[in-house]
Formats: sequence, structure tokens, C-alpha cells
Amino acid sequence: MNTIIEKGTSLYPSKLQHFLGKQTPRVISTLGNLDILQHKLLGIFCSVKCPGNLIIQTYDFAQSLKGKGITVIGGFHSPIEQECLRILLRGTQPIIISPARSINGMRIKAEYKKSLAEGRLLFLSPFSERQHRVTADTALLRNYFVAALADSTFVAYAAPNSKTERFCQELVTWGKRLYTFDSNVNLIAMGAQSIKGHRFN
Repeated sequence: MNTIIEKGTSLYPSKLQHFLGKQTPRVISTLGNLDILQHKLLGIFCSVKCPGNLIIQTYDFAQSLKGKGITVIGGFHSPIEQECLRILLRGTQPIIISPARSINGMRIKAEYKKSLAEGRLLFLSPFSERQHRVTADTALLRNYFVAALADSTFVAYAAPNSKTERFCQELVTWGKRLYTFDSNVNLIAMGAQSIKGHRFN
């Protein structure tokens, strides 16, 4: 069932206003189990292009999250993010998917239906019903929306001087806990923490 959450109501997450300021969406469209919003959330991001050695490490990391029941939020747009979602859907932990478009009229893929029925999947969108296309601008706005909701964030890879790297720099200024692999020296240098040995549960 679709639910609209308006800014200023009890269900509206206060951290959105705190981190997004003037960019705070007036309404959020939802589909799925709203109780998941009360969980601690780990945001997952990765650049579209990713070195081969980090791809394997990222898939192993997603498998570890599945085993620990960590609640994950993301846009799951890049190829690596999409594969992480496929791994997570095979687990039992809650997941929040935030498309870079309206969820009004969105086709629900067959692989999502079981998780929706089990109450462990939630779709969230900050976009109006008129926004049916994914664009570079809506993808960026969606990423900030996801990061604002997440309690901590994992970035598998951000190419040097890329939009993803600039996005990570802003998350650090927000005071968000940002985690990555040791080999991402550009992210470690800006304040990201090593994922090695870290436990999210």
C-alpha cells in the first residue's frame, strides 16, 4: 500500500530537515513496511565503474551484511549496487530502496514481491508523481536523501575527482560516519574509516 508522509507529521524523519535544509522534500512517497524507518540504517554507494578487486570485496561485504541482519538503504542504481541488492534480497534483513524517480505507477519487479509480502522491504521516494524518469539530477538528489536517512554510510569505490568523491566529501562535513576499503586512499585521506574489522550490529 502506498503512503504519503508529509513534512511536519510524526512519521516524517527529522534528520532530513537537519541534513538537507532547503532541499528537504515536502512529502515522501512510500511503499512497504514503514516500521523499517525506525531501524539503524547503513547506506551503500558505489561509482558506476569499479576496479575488479573491489567488486569481489564488495560482494563479500554484502554477504556479511546479509548474515548479520543489517538494515541497508540505497538507490541500488549502479551495477555494483544492483548486485549487492540481489545478494541482500536472498537474506532476511530489512532493506530500503530509494529510486531516483516517483514510485507512483512504478512496476514492482518479481524479485521484490516476496520481500514486500514478508514486510522486510520499503520503497521511499522524495519525488512527486510527475517525476517518472531517472536523470543525473534526480540520482544526485536521491543520493543525498539516502545519506541523510542513513546512520552510517559505506562507499565501495569513489573515483578520484568524481561526483561520488565530492559527495563523500560533503558527507564527512555532515559528520556522518563514512566507511570504505583501505585501498580507497582518497576517501581515507578525507576522513573515511576503514571497513576492516568494523561491526555494524
